Amino acid sequence: MTGSRVVALGHYQPSKVLTNDDLAAMVDTSDEWIRSRAGIRTRHVAGPDEPVDELAAHAAAKALAAAGLTAADIDLVLVATSTAVDRSPNMAARVAARLGMGSPAVMDLNVVCAGFTHALATADHTLRAGAASRALVIGADKMADIVDWTDRSTCVLVGDGAGAAVVESVPEGREPGIGPVLWGSVPEMGHAVRIEGTPPRFAQEGQAVYRWATTQLPPIARKVCERAGVAPEDLAAVVLHQANLRIIEPLAQKIGAVNAVVARDVVDSGNTSAGSIPMALSKLVERGDIGSGDPVLLFGFGGNLSYAGQVIRCP
Repeated sequence: MTGSRVVALGHYQPSKVLTNDDLAAMVDTSDEWIRSRAGIRTRHVAGPDEPVDELAAHAAAKALAAAGLTAADIDLVLVATSTAVDRSPNMAARVAARLGMGSPAVMDLNVVCAGFTHALATADHTLRAGAASRALVIGADKMADIVDWTDRSTCVLVGDGAGAAVVESVPEGREPGIGPVLWGSVPEMGHAVRIEGTPPRFAQEGQAVYRWATTQLPPIARKVCERAGVAPEDLAAVVLHQANLRIIEPLAQKIGAVNAVVARDVVDSGNTSAGSIPMALSKLVERGDIGSGDPVLLFGFGGNLSYAGQVIRCP
């Protein structure tokens, strides 16, 4: 096999919507304060009876349906998440059980907000090596479980949700649809985004993350395009981790993707960590904002101050 491609996408969000006005009744904040600092209007929040694997399984089922496949067609399940409560069975195994799969390999990856792009690269490498032929790659997080709802600096940012991609191998002679990954981290600054303690709680050093994302990441994202052989101005879309609109907009501008649709799902969904990129991408495809074969830059960044990006061809 010479590579892999994304053949279908799906996304899922809980039905409960939390508005800025709802949050203003809970903490000292306001709609104007949240919009001016994060660009967020609403977010979806899962209930206590909606675990991470349920969110992931809903998104995966939609991706399978869009691909015209069944659960039996999948031999690898990768779930990117940092909010799994239990260690075993992992989320991938639970998703496989919910969907009635046979005997797929099942793995979870915790790279926080960059989880989906790391998982997509891992699936691509696995399929290139011939260790699997078709994979489900899922990003799913339930941030409502780990945020301090009395801390207005963090609780206004987050939401819950999942996105999934069906990835299959590309035979020799066909152009792959997933470009080379560029990934890395800044370990000495890993403390800038944390999920720590018992119970675990999300915290971050917002200004440090903002400076890093808007100054250090643009040249890395341009390098991703270079590795894929695609000029930034030729991108049809840019799907960055949906952290904060005040990060997404300057970062997209500095990449130089002047003709691209820029995903802004954070406005309606908040920061859903590993779920943010696949959800935003799935919505762009569902709305017809990008077409089959279009080059799209995916670029995740966040916890550990990790980053990973690749250019894919839209399914």
